[in-house]
Order: sequence, then structure tokens, then C-alpha cells
Amino acid sequence: MKSKAVFRTDASLDIGTGHVMRCLTLADALRKRGCECYFICREHSGHLIEFIRAKGYHVYPLPYSQATSTSYSENEEAALGHAAWLGGSQQEDAAACKKILLNIKPQWLIVDHYALDNCWEEIVKPCCERLMVIDDLADRMHQCDLLLDQTFGRQIEEYAPLVPASCTVLCGAHYALLRPEFSEWRSYSLHRRETPELKQILVTMGGVDKNNATGLILDALGKADLPGGCQIAVVMGATAPWLDTVRQQAQSLSHPTNILTGVNNMAQLMANSDLAIGAAGATSWERCCLGLPTVMIELAENQRQVAHGLVLVGAVNALSSGVQITVELPNVLSALIGSKGELEKMSRAAAQVTDGLGVQAVIGHLR
Repeated sequence: MKSKAVFRTDASLDIGTGHVMRCLTLADALRKRGCECYFICREHSGHLIEFIRAKGYHVYPLPYSQATSTSYSENEEAALGHAAWLGGSQQEDAAACKKILLNIKPQWLIVDHYALDNCWEEIVKPCCERLMVIDDLADRMHQCDLLLDQTFGRQIEEYAPLVPASCTVLCGAHYALLRPEFSEWRSYSLHRRETPELKQILVTMGGVDKNNATGLILDALGKADLPGGCQIAVVMGATAPWLDTVRQQAQSLSHPTNILTGVNNMAQLMANSDLAIGAAGATSWERCCLGLPTVMIELAENQRQVAHGLVLVGAVNALSSGVQITVELPNVLSALIGSKGELEKMSRAAAQVTDGLGVQAVIGHLR
């Protein structure tokens, strides 16, 4: 009988797409080993349920309504900083998931959600053989057998008071869940950076970018003194709310600017770019694997530790979203352009963070 794994994760305009995307990466690897994978996702605005189905996975949708989205208690919100992201209380969510899990009987339940903690996990844990949590925050209790935190610099000791003593904890960016193409393009990408030039700038602010940081970046790029012949590539989600506005804005820039959606060759695109301007989310590890120098934009509080750790080792320059983009980004770009060795130095530092083989390392624990 085939083994089975169920993923409980969500995407939305507030959550973004990164949690679902890294779960899909892990699901793809499990499927190659003969495991049947299923997803449970709530129908938030900006969900990726049809995208997941198009990848060949069965999705059990959980309904969303404005009434249930505020049904969590004040105590729950105080104890769990991202409680509002769930679309209901943990007890309601767990009850709905439990019915699905009792039917599937999975060997592994894999949870990637900032709004779930040990309260939810204790309810559903009897419905699976083992439970895995994917986290980045180390800010709440978990009742799990395996925990993954791919944050650069995260230490196992930080989870000691948060998980059972029997839990296996995997920490660090060398466990980053990257699709196989990133490790495949790594050698080529690192080789071409030995003699760096600034011919292409890649802008990637996530699949949603609900506050239009991309627009601010393009404004700043319009004011920056970029080298002649430099091109700009902007990657956005096909349903990003500011997509049409950004397309119109791109037409007025002096440097050729392409707006790309539905990108399925991100590793190749990153490998052929010379500088990225990107969010401090899951794509941080993709850029590091390929040694892509980055000006990182912090879009949320939960991205601060990622940005701080990569700044410390010299892999990125970091700016906060908002005024800093408009005011400081042109100056940061001028400094990078004026220093021939800086891009190469950043590339070497980034490449040391992860080699792109994290999925294989994690899969070894999912037996």
C-alpha cells in the first residue's frame, strides 16, 4: 500500500504564496518516491487551490466566510500573532480537517501555517501516524514529531522549550525546500558571476505584493543611474492586484522592462540575472543557491530575521518597504554599480548559505 501525506497550508492576499509553494516542492519530492499527497486549503481571497490541482494533487477546500474569519477568541489572537490568517478558530479548523484525515489515514500530516500551533495539532494528531511542522518564527508551542525551520542562522536550541523532547528539529538554510532546478542551475550561475556585469536586474516581490512594493521599486529604478543596455525583468503572480498598474508603469521607464507572469523557469531567470531586488521570503534561499546578489526588501515583521542574518554575512543589502525604497534604493544601486568587486563579494557570500539540496536532506526524515 502506498504511503500518504496530507499538507495543511494556505495562500491568501495576507499570507502570500510562499507556504504553498514550498509545500508543493516537498510534495513533488514525496510523489517521486511513490507517496500519495493531498492538500487541505481554505478558500481565502488569493488562494492557490486551482494551481495546486493543476499540479496533479487532490485538494480538500475549506470554506471561507467573513463570519467565520473573526470567530477566533481574543485570547487566541493575543497568544498567536497570526491568528487572523486562519479564517476561523483553531478548533473549527481542526474539526474540519479531522474528518478529512480520518478518511485518508495518512502516514504524515505536514503543517505549514503561522496561525496553527499545539492547540490544533493535539486535536488532529490521532488521525495520522506522524506530524511535521514547517515554521519560520519559533514563537509558539508545537505538538509534532518533526519540525523544519529553514531560516538562516536558526538554532535547534530555540525550539527546545516549544516542542516535545522526542521531536526531531531541522534548522538552517541548508534544509531550504528548493525545487531541483535550482541546484541544477547552480554551477552555471556561480561561474558567470566570476566576472560580474550589471546587464539584467530581476525584481521579485512575491506572488501577491498587495501593497505594490513593485511599483515603488520601478519608480526608484527610473531615478537610478543604471548602466547602458541594462534590462529589467519583473516577476509577478498572474492574479497580483497591482499587475495592470505595474504593466502601465513599465512602459514609461527608460530601460527595457518586461513584466512576467506564470513563470516556470525561475531558476534559469535568476541564473541569468546580475542583481535581484526581492522580498525577504522563501525566494531568499533560491537567490542564495544561485549566488544572486540581492537588495532585499522587508515587507513584514516576520521577514526581519531572514534579512538580518543575510546582511550579517554580506549576502544582501536590506531596505524596509515604503519610504526607504523610494529614497535609498537609487543610492544603494549607485554604490553597487560603482564598486566592481561588491557584486562578486555578495555572490560568494550568498552561495555559502545553501546549496539547494535541502529537500533531499528533509526527505530522509520522512520515512
